[in-house]
Amino acid sequence: MDRNEPASPAWELLLPAASAPARRRGRSLQAALREAVRSGRLAPGTRLPSSRDLAADLGVSRGLVTEAYEQLTAEGYLRSGRGAGTWVGSAVRAARPRAHDLAPRSPGARADFVPGTPDLSLFPRSAWAAAQRGVLAELPHHELGYPDPRGLPRLRTALAELLARRRGVVADPERIVVVSGVAQAATLLGFALHARGVRTVGVEDPGSPQHDALYASAGATAVPLPVDGEGIALEPLRASGVRAVVTTPAHQFPTGIAYSARRRAGLLDWARSVDGLVLEDDYDGDFRYDRAPVGALQGLDPDRVAYTGSVSKSLAPGLRLGWLLVPESWAEEIVERKRTMDLGHPALDQALFARFLERGDYDRQLRRCQRAYRERRDALTTALDEHFPGSRVSGIAAGLHVIATLPERYGPEERFLARVTAAGVAVRPLSAYAHPRTAREETDGPKRTRLVLGYAHVPPARIHEGIRLMAQAATG
Repeated sequence: MDRNEPASPAWELLLPAASAPARRRGRSLQAALREAVRSGRLAPGTRLPSSRDLAADLGVSRGLVTEAYEQLTAEGYLRSGRGAGTWVGSAVRAARPRAHDLAPRSPGARADFVPGTPDLSLFPRSAWAAAQRGVLAELPHHELGYPDPRGLPRLRTALAELLARRRGVVADPERIVVVSGVAQAATLLGFALHARGVRTVGVEDPGSPQHDALYASAGATAVPLPVDGEGIALEPLRASGVRAVVTTPAHQFPTGIAYSARRRAGLLDWARSVDGLVLEDDYDGDFRYDRAPVGALQGLDPDRVAYTGSVSKSLAPGLRLGWLLVPESWAEEIVERKRTMDLGHPALDQALFARFLERGDYDRQLRRCQRAYRERRDALTTALDEHFPGSRVSGIAAGLHVIATLPERYGPEERFLARVTAAGVAVRPLSAYAHPRTAREETDGPKRTRLVLGYAHVPPARIHEGIRLMAQAATG
């Protein structure tokens, strides 16, 4: 395009705006012209038609075009000179915005056994919508203001009743803080620990790979501590010098064990001896299939254990809704940190979940999920017996994943993983959850392949098909 001549295509870009209703036509014209400059369809240095010519081409008043030119000149999108016309300015460097989805996925997988995701199709849409309608109809206007940073009293009361009844915690509503999931709970505690001079936090090894980044963001270093058949090993814990430790005692992630009564008592004795704190992550404590779930560690010593959980496994992680129950001596600083972090969790979401709890909908959802996940766990163990004879499933019958140890003939692990990945099966080995500072090869004989297989999000028929595909790839 010759930049010394009027830009004849300009009116074509603006025609839709010119046809807008009269009361919105001026703003629509400005928005369309602004977007044409931002996107590069009108390049810097391009001369625009005169206001008279463009108004005639668009069939609008000259005043609308003049106003649009003046507004965009004031904003820096256009430039003009007396008697020299109007030009696209050179200040704009924005390209057309593109929204990228960074959500974790297993793209293109024919079978996905990556752990950590519930079956999102079980989300109770009808009951949730009914609760939402009820809340919108009854919520007082003042509750749409800034909430108590701990959370709405109604929700904290309902949560206290739920946690005491189902998980055996000592639940004072005044010490419950509503958070946007366990990650925020960990970050809040990390900041509070840092403020008290604590710079290291013990974490289970193997364990969640997120801990390093979460505590680093609060100025603390995660110290890996080995897990044995009873829980976190006490001698390394005592020798580490840490005064805070993160645990998953009801169903350790990823090994699948439940902490023994002796180890739970030893862990609390350690906390008392060092004036320390235990953060109990009860991420899937409601899902036990062979017996009633073991009660939460927090119930044994509420002054030494901070307890956290969320709806990520029972409803959906996208709700970003959880809770943190803190010892009384930590409550004030945790609440103040929550206040400065986000001024409190969204009030509508809190009121909705409170109603969901009060009406028994959450208990019904837990029972529904428990039935479905127990069936899928059984389907997975059956499929492993059929397609990987000699394999062994370890850990308690609980949660959303199992540890499967395959016979030696399916090793080495690296070759097995390469083959099944090439076949389109997404899996994670147990070794992927070892802390980077302690990960090492086994030295007591041939290394056996140990997999962390998530099953909650996979229907039974697809579980069988996925394990069959995995077996074919491993032996092909």
